[in-house]
Amino acid sequence: MPAYVACERGYFREQGIDIQLEVEATAWLVPERMLRGEVQFAVIPWTRVVAASVRGEPLVLLCGSGCEEAAIVVRHGLATGEVRRVAIPQRGGMKDLTAAGLMCSLGWDDVETIRLPSGDGAILSLVGRGADAASMVEPYASMLEHLRIGTVVRRTGDLWPGAPGCSLTTTAEIVMCQPDLVQRMITAFVLGARFVDSDQEQSAEIASCYIGVAPEFIRGALIHNRPNVRALSNEGAMNDVIDLMLKMGYVADWPTRGYKDLSFLEKAMTSPAAA
Repeated sequence: MPAYVACERGYFREQGIDIQLEVEATAWLVPERMLRGEVQFAVIPWTRVVAASVRGEPLVLLCGSGCEEAAIVVRHGLATGEVRRVAIPQRGGMKDLTAAGLMCSLGWDDVETIRLPSGDGAILSLVGRGADAASMVEPYASMLEHLRIGTVVRRTGDLWPGAPGCSLTTTAEIVMCQPDLVQRMITAFVLGARFVDSDQEQSAEIASCYIGVAPEFIRGALIHNRPNVRALSNEGAMNDVIDLMLKMGYVADWPTRGYKDLSFLEKAMTSPAAA
């Protein structure tokens, strides 16, 4: 939402950036495009950047966006003890990792999991009664509750308070060669996040055109889940998630220290342009 708002309200333009905003079918397609130089900045799962760092791929986290963004939704009318099958999207994202952690907290050790190629697939599996529960992000969790299709029983914050979700990312080459562009990009992004926080009504209208969900559902989601540009500073929650990634075999080692650079964010937070 910070990117959508920053684009529509002209914050990127004010920073001298002629941006072309693209929405991919799945965030997992984006990192390779970034590494090929086709995309300069992207909002993608921070866990994907961790995995890239372990493999030696030069992706760098710059600024938080989503925070505590995943949820477990149970089909309406079912008790948590009645769940027998859970739909989970691709390995390695926060929806997947949150599901792994929260299923244990719910006592679902023997519950069957269905692995779907996307988050949309997991949602449709729940709606189509192919699963009793599913892991998803907002605004879909709030939407399903509002439509009385499902009930949110756990959120990422119940397990890892403050854990970041999808975050603004670039490459190490751009950080090194175009620091001024990075600074201006983050300044515009911070302005977008601040607007979301201050005017949820208009932000929901803007985001609706990109997400394809009615503004009322997005407004409902913002009650539980808002952008947090400082989410990448929550080291404790991030370390807990990385530890789970190691246990699940998603990464072979801890990431290098260079996988995030929050210096541009700190400067943007005190910049008159972002006031």
